[in-house]
This record gives sequence, C-alpha cells and structure tokens, in this order.
Amino acid sequence: MTHQNLLVELFVEELPPKALKKLGEVFASQLCVQLRSLGLASSDSVVTPFASPRRLAAHITHVAAKAADKTVQQKLMPVSVGLDANGLATPALLKKLQALGADVSDPVFAVAALRKAPDGKADALFFESLVNGATLDLGLQQALEATLAKLPIPKMMSYQLETDCELPGWSSVHFVRPAHGLVALHGSSVVPVKLLGLTAGNTTQGHRFEALTSPVLLNNADEYAETLARDGAVMASFDDRRFAIVQQLAQAAERLGPGYQVLMDEALLDEVTALVERPNVLVCTFESEFLEVPQECLILTMKANQKYFPMLDVAGKLTNKFLVVSNIQPEDPSFVIGGNERVVRPRLSDAKFFFDQDRKKTLASRVEGLDKVVYHNKLGTQGERTQRVRAIASAMASQLGDAKLMAHADQAAQLAKTDLLTDMVGEFPELQGIMGGYYALNDGLSQDVAHAIEDHYKPRFAGDDLPRNTTGVVVALADKLETLVGMFGIGNLPTGDKDPFALRRHALGVIRMLVEKDLPLDLNALISAALPAFGDKVTDASPALLDFVFDRLAGGLREQGYSALEVDAVLALRPQRLGDVPKRLAAVRSFAALPEAPALAAANKRISNILKKANTTVDPHVSELELKEAAESALYATMNQLLPKANAQFAAGDYAASLQTLAALREPVDAFFEGVMVNAPEESVRLNRLGLLKTLHLAMNQVADLSRLAA
Repeated sequence: MTHQNLLVELFVEELPPKALKKLGEVFASQLCVQLRSLGLASSDSVVTPFASPRRLAAHITHVAAKAADKTVQQKLMPVSVGLDANGLATPALLKKLQALGADVSDPVFAVAALRKAPDGKADALFFESLVNGATLDLGLQQALEATLAKLPIPKMMSYQLETDCELPGWSSVHFVRPAHGLVALHGSSVVPVKLLGLTAGNTTQGHRFEALTSPVLLNNADEYAETLARDGAVMASFDDRRFAIVQQLAQAAERLGPGYQVLMDEALLDEVTALVERPNVLVCTFESEFLEVPQECLILTMKANQKYFPMLDVAGKLTNKFLVVSNIQPEDPSFVIGGNERVVRPRLSDAKFFFDQDRKKTLASRVEGLDKVVYHNKLGTQGERTQRVRAIASAMASQLGDAKLMAHADQAAQLAKTDLLTDMVGEFPELQGIMGGYYALNDGLSQDVAHAIEDHYKPRFAGDDLPRNTTGVVVALADKLETLVGMFGIGNLPTGDKDPFALRRHALGVIRMLVEKDLPLDLNALISAALPAFGDKVTDASPALLDFVFDRLAGGLREQGYSALEVDAVLALRPQRLGDVPKRLAAVRSFAALPEAPALAAANKRISNILKKANTTVDPHVSELELKEAAESALYATMNQLLPKANAQFAAGDYAASLQTLAALREPVDAFFEGVMVNAPEESVRLNRLGLLKTLHLAMNQVADLSRLAA
C-alpha cells in the first residue's frame, strides 16, 4: 500500500479577513478527520494548515492511496426470528441476506456462514462481510465535500458557473467566495477530484503583482510552501506571516529609536495577517497637530478604519508615527508611504472635527436629549434610565461615604450617558465613557467625577481594570444593577449562548467590584434598594437574579482554582457580603486540612439530617436539667467553653480562627453520637438534645456549610 504526503489547495477570491484564521484551521483539521475516518490517513498523520487572503490549503502526511480492506460485522435479527424450529433460514432471513448481497442459492450454506452471539437477553445472528477500502480518488472527493459543509462560513455567497456538459447553461455554486482553482497532489501525482465546479490540477496563482511565474507549478506536495514563496511571492502559512509581521513591526520600532514602541493588538495582527500575502512594514507619519485629539480617538480610527499600528513613546503616549503593513515590496516605498499618509489624514481630520464640535456643548446641556433616546420599549428612555441609576447610586453612596461622595456620585450618574449624544461616540461607539471623561474635564468638572464617567462601564471584559475611585465604583455598580434588575424584572433573561444585554458580564462586574473592593454592601439589600427606582415597570425577580449572580460567582471561583466542595460549602449559605467570600474560602481550605475536619464534616451532615427529620421546629435552647447522659453534658460544657470564643472570632472576621477553635469539638461530638440516643422516648429529653444539636449546628455553620465537605 502506497503512502505519500497529500496537499490540497482551494484558490479563491479574497476571503473575509476576520474569518480567515478559523477557516484555515477548520479546513485543514476537518480534511484530516475525514480522511482518517475513511482509513486513508492514520493517527500518526500530521496536518499543517495554510491560509492566505486567496487560498485555503492543507498538507497531510502519511496518506494512503487506498485504505485497507476491513471486515464488517452486521447484526441481522434474533435467532428466533431468523431460524425456524429445524434451524433452517426463515424467509425474513433470506430476504435480509439477499438485500446485503449474500449468496442465498444454498440456504443451508448461507446460514452456516452466519455467526450466533448473545445480544442482550437473546441470541442474535450476525453477518460478516469484507468491505473494500476506499481509494484516495473517491475518498478525497468525499472528504472535501464533508469538509466544506463544516467550514465556519460567516456568510455564504452564490455565483454562477458555465456548465461543462453538452447542453449549454449555468449552474449555481455556493461558497464563502468564488473559487478559481483546486490543487490535489498525492506526492507528485494529481488526484482527480472535483469541487465547486473545479477540477484538481497541480498549478496555482501567486502574488497578483510580484509572482515570478503565472501560474505557479507545484511539482510535489512537500514543496508547496517553498515553491509558492519562491515562484509566487506568497507566504502561505498564516502563522509564519503573522510571525514575520510581528518581527518587522518590532524591527521598525527599533530603527526609530529606543523611545518608540508598537501598539500590537492581537485581533488587529490576525486581521492584517489575513489581508496580506507578502508583508512589508513601512513607517509613516501624520501631522503633530492631530495629537491634540484624545489618543484613544486617533488610535481607534487608525486601527479600525485603516488597519494601521500606532506608535507610542516610552510613557505610553501616542506619537505622530504609525506603521503600515504593505502587501508589496517596491524598490522605492515612498509612493506607498505617501499614499497611506494621505489616506489617514482625512480620518484624523474627522476625529479632530468631532472633538472640536463636541466641546462646544457641555455634558450638562445634553442631559435633556437623553429623554429622546429609547433604551428599551418596556423600560423607557435613556433619560429615565439615568434617573434610576442616580437613585441607586445615591443609596449606595450614603452607605459608603459622606455628602461629598453622594454629590459626586449623583453628578457622575447624571452625566454618564450624555456622551452617547456626541458626534465622536456616534462615529465610534467603542469610545463611550472614555469621551465622557474628556468632555467632563473640558467642562471644568472635578477629576473624581470625570474618572467616574469614564470608568462606569468597567469592567468591560474579563481581566479589565475596575473603576479608579469610589465614585466610579458606585456609579458602575448602580449602572450594572439597573441593567440586571430591569432586564430580569421584564423577563429578558439570557438563554443558552444568547445574551444581547450582556447580563452575564454585568453580573461578573458586580461580583468583582464587591469582592475585590471588599465593599460593606449586602447583595440582597442592593437589589432590593434598586427595585423602587423602576416604579411599576418591572416585577420583583430578586430570587432569580440572586441565583444568577451566585451561579456566576461559583463558576468564577472554580476557575480561580477553588474546589467544587469548597465553593459549594461557602455559597450554600448565600453570604450577602461578597467581599467576605475569599476569606471564607481560605478558612474552609485551612479547616479541611485539619485531621479533625472529616469527622466533624460527617457529624455536621448527620446533625443536618437529624434536624431535617425532626417533626417539630427545633429551638436552639438547652436546659442543663434535661442533660441525662455524661456524653451530652460533656459536649454542652465544651460548647459553653468554645462557642463564645468562636463566635467572637467570627464577628471579628477571623473565619479561619473561628473554624480552628471549633475543631476542638471533634472528640465530644464523636462521644455524643456513640453514647447518646437523640430521639429519646421522653419528649423533654428529646427536644433538649435536638436543641443542643441545633445550637451546635448554628455555631459550626456560620462560615460555611461544613456538611458539604463530607465525602
């Protein structure tokens, strides 16, 4: 059996740059998966993806010209159905065998060739046949069609191809972009497959302007990348091109001097890699007067509109130099540089114009305009939303600070959304909040308020910074709580992977601020305080919202490395002050490492079950007169000695010390369960023992539900 390396390339018109990387990876991986399923590629086969603006390709090692034949065993029917009382084939069995292509001219011989084997409660008949392995010609055709069906194509195109049959006409083809070439090489041999109206060959196209030959002849599957680079002036590998761009960007910055650094955005690097076949980094310049515009505006317009890489100085401030990744390498690059400088100038001029125009109106003068902007058809306008955020922020500020904090929080909440009405944010929605901060400073507002306006969307994503000051934290919390309470109150909940109002992100933001800032605010109280701001627009969905927040918290804690048992033990109590959760988790982890922990956790679980099964409400009260057994008296005495200390440590927030103190209860608890019958016949004694256990249970489960740690 001949094994050689396989190359498949699909040459198309320019592919969507933001989708190219994924398309290339899936094309190569799926093709290999399909060939393996047919037995043409093995588990040892190595797949190498290639993706450039005009091609998807895959190189797969150790591909067979023909898959090995294999024996296939097929269940036919139960023996009782296939054979009669004399052991002869029934008509049903003969019909089934005939449908499978078996020779039934001699029924006795046909039955003898079958295998009987147990299948559940009864024996069944099995038919074995030898299936010829797939040839590469047919197998690759099948694999390519299956691969194209699985490509993550963002939007399909339809185009027409002239039919190559005797009758003239046109056929419709559906693919991400019109395809113009197909290469399929097994070693140096062409595999005659067809796809998208194309027949495979051994030639492709190189760079539009810089290829040495056209078409580019590919002699062997293993020479694909080298031949395309040499004769076609194309770097076929997406990863190699990306690496070359990163290197060239760094070298360009180094040539400019030690005071320059490139703002390398990962998403932008991927997109630019998908736009060029032969990267060539050039240094360009724009007029220094544009640096008067906030650098976020200039950076965004250069990256989003032009795909340029801005240059920063050592302090992280934008300079008037930027880097362009060109797709050509002319002897004189001045025309390319000049062209890019001319193109970027109108963009920067627009940004400067927007900035200058926006500053002619104060943020305060725009507040009224929010009443004309619809937020949600059930929740009203942005103006109404602003009033709700102000009310929620005011309630929090009164708990966290003085009159100054309340005034600053109210002002920031009132102005936070006004930059939505500015020209700059209208052009670049990504700058909302950021521009509000700049315009607040321009209006003469305090830096505290300006930073709060800028930061009230934070954290915008996982790992993002939190607001810089308390005013910002208050407004950011109020903004996110307003969204959560409002959306849950109208039943607009996330479903599956759909979360159009980013409620999961808002919940994680609330959690991070409450935990990382260790704020003395109760979650339930925050949600309850937010409800009145909505009037009759929403219903109270607090239980569902609390579940939602705690689910997000549990998931986040597990991602941080806490075990499911630790998280479950702490969150089972639904601690309302989320800033305490890390301290509780640390205490539980320390407690779980103690030798007394397993026995106490098991005892706690036992106590929980006893109290649940009690037919009456158990009062945590103990009468010494009703303590009949030495073991219960000893436990009560130890509790009187230890519980006040443990409670004091808990009240002081020293959760680890509190659990450490309670660990000394192991021996008297064990002795209690060995020597005392809780459900005594006498009601007074039984209730007293239940009260003892209730008192113990309450004391042991203040930090966490320790029964959750029991195996």
